[in-house]
Amino acid sequence: MDKLLTKWLEQKGVKTPNDLDNSPMPDGSPNERETFENYRQGLDMKEVTVINIKNFCKGYMSHIESKWADYDLDAYKKAELIPYHTVYKAIVNLIESPKSNRETMKNQLKQLTK
Repeated sequence: MDKLLTKWLEQKGVKTPNDLDNSPMPDGSPNERETFENYRQGLDMKEVTVINIKNFCKGYMSHIESKWADYDLDAYKKAELIPYHTVYKAIVNLIESPKSNRETMKNQLKQLTK
């Protein structure tokens, strides 16, 4: 899969992944090289595990929280992120909760995704 991503980069005029911008983004979002590495890791993954899902959700929760901390971001745009954060948090809680709480969390998640 790495060859597929590299080929795509070459079609876009980027010779190697090292040529991608690695400068920190002002809003804390992943830069070009980090995004490429995330794609590469995702495509190289043999199978998705519960740990992968939990780490994915926690990563996006952290990204959303960094946007909430940005004073330059409009309050309306911050509010639009609440449902996403809520669903990611519910998934993480479902994964981490004891068996007795899982049914409650499943019902809550179903309600959030309607």
